[in-house]
Amino acid sequence: MQLELLYHGNCFDGCASAALFARFFGEREGTRLSAISFRPLHHQQGDPFPADAFRADVTACVDFRFSPRLHWWFDHHASAFPKPEDRAAFERDRSGQKFWDPTAPSCTGFMARTLRERFGWRADDLADLVRWADVIDSAAFESAQAAVRLAEPALRIMTLLEASKDPSVPTRLIEAMQRRPLDEIAAEPWVATPLGPILERHRTNVDAVRANARLKDGVVEVDLGDTGIEGANKFIAYDLFPDARYTVVVTRDAKKTKISVGSNPWARETRTHDISKLCERYGGGGHPVVGAVSLGPDQLDEARRIAREIASALRTP
Repeated sequence: MQLELLYHGNCFDGCASAALFARFFGEREGTRLSAISFRPLHHQQGDPFPADAFRADVTACVDFRFSPRLHWWFDHHASAFPKPEDRAAFERDRSGQKFWDPTAPSCTGFMARTLRERFGWRADDLADLVRWADVIDSAAFESAQAAVRLAEPALRIMTLLEASKDPSVPTRLIEAMQRRPLDEIAAEPWVATPLGPILERHRTNVDAVRANARLKDGVVEVDLGDTGIEGANKFIAYDLFPDARYTVVVTRDAKKTKISVGSNPWARETRTHDISKLCERYGGGGHPVVGAVSLGPDQLDEARRIAREIASALRTP
């Protein structure tokens, strides 16, 4: 039996979810399982599932959108169902192998709880992995400074995942996460060595965000589309502008132009907008407190227009 495991790419929770499911499925199937392949998925306009997916004996997907073609599925995104018929297919499903909880802080934590309650399976040695997935994906850091300083091993692994262009790195991390502690993984040369220049770029990105950010009525707009910065730590703006309630950030790389939308976990004022709903208007999605819209790499002007509209909506009570 071969398993293809699809997961949310360049994401700590996505990789942690993949590690947890891979260990569960491996222990469940034993010698019947001959191979596991890991494939990252990314949100985009249209069908994000590759044309050659679903060809393994078993296809599982974690921390990503639903498809009725999946054998196993775990997710916690509010925008898990891009089409009404997908939601209907999920609700009709009687396999007992597809699970969704949009209130869960992380997919990893949701999966750990579900596997324990539904299948009597647990991996207590991965409690730290589950805890950090909850912290990172729900932005439950003690402060914006802690999220930007990146002192914890989990945050360094997160940073490597978000920035690395080496397709072998996520797979190595998923395989290591299945049984090894995070501090031990972060100390590995194949993690620490490439992380060095990434952390140096992170420090440069702080200056770039400061130079390109504009705070108005509680919303920080950051346009990095012409800076060459393909992605920046989402908490930098909250560290620089602690009075902000929301951020709207435009970035561009070779594959896409992205509008990232977030809400300040430490905001003094109550946050009233559902960001997933806002992003869904433009073909994106996410969670009530964080989301994104992805466009083509040649659609920077359109991304800027959408970013302005979202920022304007966020300024409206």
